[in-house]
Amino acid sequence: MKNIDDIKLAVIGLGYVGLPLAAEFGKTRPVIGFDIDKNRISRLSKGIDDTQEISKKDLSDSNGLSFSSDSNSLKDPNVYIVTVPTPIDNFKKPDLTPLYKASETVGNFLKKGDIVIYESTVYPGCIEDDCVPVLEKFSNLKFNVDFFVGYSPERINPGDKEHRLVNIMKVTSGSTEDVADIVDSLYKSIIIAGTFKANSIKVAEAAKVIENTQRDVNIALINELSMIFNKLDIDTHDVLEAASTKWNFLSFKPGLVGGHCIGVDPYYLTHKAQSVGYHPEIVLAGRRINDGMGEYIAKQVILEMSKRGSLVLDSKILVLGLTFKENCPDLRNSKVVDVISELQNHGAIIDTYDPWVDKDDAKNHLGVDLIESINDKYSAIIFAVAHKHFQSEAENIINQFAEKNCVVYDLKRIVPKHIKTISL
Repeated sequence: MKNIDDIKLAVIGLGYVGLPLAAEFGKTRPVIGFDIDKNRISRLSKGIDDTQEISKKDLSDSNGLSFSSDSNSLKDPNVYIVTVPTPIDNFKKPDLTPLYKASETVGNFLKKGDIVIYESTVYPGCIEDDCVPVLEKFSNLKFNVDFFVGYSPERINPGDKEHRLVNIMKVTSGSTEDVADIVDSLYKSIIIAGTFKANSIKVAEAAKVIENTQRDVNIALINELSMIFNKLDIDTHDVLEAASTKWNFLSFKPGLVGGHCIGVDPYYLTHKAQSVGYHPEIVLAGRRINDGMGEYIAKQVILEMSKRGSLVLDSKILVLGLTFKENCPDLRNSKVVDVISELQNHGAIIDTYDPWVDKDDAKNHLGVDLIESINDKYSAIIFAVAHKHFQSEAENIINQFAEKNCVVYDLKRIVPKHIKTISL
């Protein structure tokens, strides 16, 4: 393959990362969008994206994009972009099962000269050490002789309508210099913000994983500071506002750290570090703090209820928001469920309301039963996610549904200041 005009493209995995990518490429070239979820393919074929990242118009404008759950559709492409999730297991270890399965699927159709580009977040060395052997096994082809690989880490920000795929610079890499050039040229054809060609696949892998690790550690620091300031009876946000007047102060906010990247990626890095004999301290300490914030918030609510004479046992508590971030239906690694679980462990009855989330998705993915509307009175109300609806209706919700001496926990600082609340 000498140039991108020869590329026949397939995108493997049509979630938050894969679909916007496939749709953008589909505006200028034929693209097969492949996903094993038949229901997902059916709905996309009708112009419906349940992630709400792509509109019907976006899909209709992508004239070259076709959808399939049939692996036989992958026979003709010569460039495959893999965008499957890379979660962690119950022991906080990388779960590469989706990556292995996708590599196996692609390997069955791999031909001489083909390129496989991975976008999934991994630890340094994962693509060449873990994925390539699977491709070789199922293709009976030799790496960097018969086929090649590239890596271009995803930088999608779910729910962000400003920082879209084309407006975020893309890091690219390839297993040879020529392949790196092809991969870079391919992405450069759609990315308005431009591309950055890394020196190697491992460099690109490392760059991605530290982007979110750095953010995770910084948020953990602020979370720990908020615990200190709480004991000192100082408002954390007031402190941050004052400190932010210095030009080089990095402004981060305390809160729950979930989602597909920040709460996961550091564990990929620490796993790799431990495998080569280094025990990370700062990164894991940050993870422990952030992983414990749900329990901490729940206990703050319980403590305040006790101060006001409310029994937690059999009390009704309203949790507003279940997604990991505002104004999107993304439930991946949501830490709101940790708050709910801890309150339930103390005997509270929890009503969870989130208009962005499908009721079945909440039950199937997180085991949470959503209420369809708010119709009760509550001993505590927790604003867990800053959805626009909650921001505009915060005062009305409190006035209508708060019992006397109700504890209002404003995790995201969206409640009007004249209303007494507690928060991080």
